[in-house]
Amino acid sequence: MTPVAHRGEIVHFLDDPRNDDHALEYIQDGILLIEEGHVAACQSATTLLGALPQSTTVIEHTDCLIVPGFIDTHVHFPQVDVIASHGAQLLEWLETYTFPAERKLGDRAHATEVAEFFLDELLRNGTTTALVFGTSDPVSVDSFFECARARSLRMICGKVMMDRNAPDYLCDTPETSRNQSQDLIDRWHGVDRLGYAVTPRFAPTSTPDQLAVAGDLLRTNPGVHLHTHTSENRDECKWVQSLFPERSNYIDVYDHYGLLGKRSVLAHGIHLCQTEWKRLAQTNSTIAFCPTSNLFIGSGLFDLKKAEEIGVTVGIGTDVGGGDSYSILRTLNEAYKVQQLRGYNLGAKTMLYLATLGGAKSLNLESCIGNFDKGKEADFVILDKNATSLISRRTRVSQSIEETLFALAMLGDDRLIKSTYALGKLAHART
Repeated sequence: MTPVAHRGEIVHFLDDPRNDDHALEYIQDGILLIEEGHVAACQSATTLLGALPQSTTVIEHTDCLIVPGFIDTHVHFPQVDVIASHGAQLLEWLETYTFPAERKLGDRAHATEVAEFFLDELLRNGTTTALVFGTSDPVSVDSFFECARARSLRMICGKVMMDRNAPDYLCDTPETSRNQSQDLIDRWHGVDRLGYAVTPRFAPTSTPDQLAVAGDLLRTNPGVHLHTHTSENRDECKWVQSLFPERSNYIDVYDHYGLLGKRSVLAHGIHLCQTEWKRLAQTNSTIAFCPTSNLFIGSGLFDLKKAEEIGVTVGIGTDVGGGDSYSILRTLNEAYKVQQLRGYNLGAKTMLYLATLGGAKSLNLESCIGNFDKGKEADFVILDKNATSLISRRTRVSQSIEETLFALAMLGDDRLIKSTYALGKLAHART
């Protein structure tokens, strides 16, 4: 294939900026060279232009930033049609909106239409990788993977495991969970850029027998992820304690069944005790911070500073449909405000890191995505600094790249995304 050189302002991270003052690499006039869907080079235009193969196509991105594709560490594709539904907290939300919507995805044609819309919406918002909930019906996961594969996207998804405290029409059993999950793993995990996540919805909707099955699936299928929820709502936490009185806390339930580890992502984690924080750190488990959802459903304010102090890995999640936007930028906006309310000033570098390389590390995918290191898969986004008159005016007076990044996070949404590339190919272009 002909090499393609994307020229513009380039921003990416070499490491966590909270630990390394030089982690952010900003190239004011840079070249991102793509060959065979991977990064061949990322350097200044002065250095690279003269050395490019004669056959190289050069694409100019004037007044734009080139950044790695955004990574959403927690989102529900079956909830496309319940986003922005009024007035419910967590448990009522599930009964009123979520479960009826998920029931419909047992129909393959409907599941495929929803998956196509969902993936197109992610790309329109600059998201190129996501950790995704399906439903308890394997049809929904098959449809999702088929659509993701057709777009050459790096996506992780799983069938929901749920055998109690949910409508009969969505419940499975420990045995059907095992068989259906294993069948999906065998069919999809590791195919092209796809990965599987063992997905018990949350502790209250799984019996001890089913959680034991989830642990067995993780042990017998090295490389798969674990995706679930924890400590989102105070009533939920009390419910877990009543259902598992022999366990010392919510995290201990998952720990007991072997569900914690470096590929385990637990959404929310708002109401954690010190013991739970420490155990998450010890097991290298990840919390997906979902501020838009936490605010919309009224769940609480995540303590990012505590996570950093204890050493718990954190990713950013939109949590659609509890979250009210597919935009990682809008989600970062709300993350900043949540931390302000907690007395913690979240910087622009940390925000973009969490959405890119930090997200990749959260999913244990930093070897293949997250920045522009040579050889990595070429997922990237073009951010238009003239997307709106307000953004244009604000960025013109910025005194540093950090100031520009902060302004874009506060003012940006899908309009800021000029184009999205997956594996080096154009996957979305703003019209």
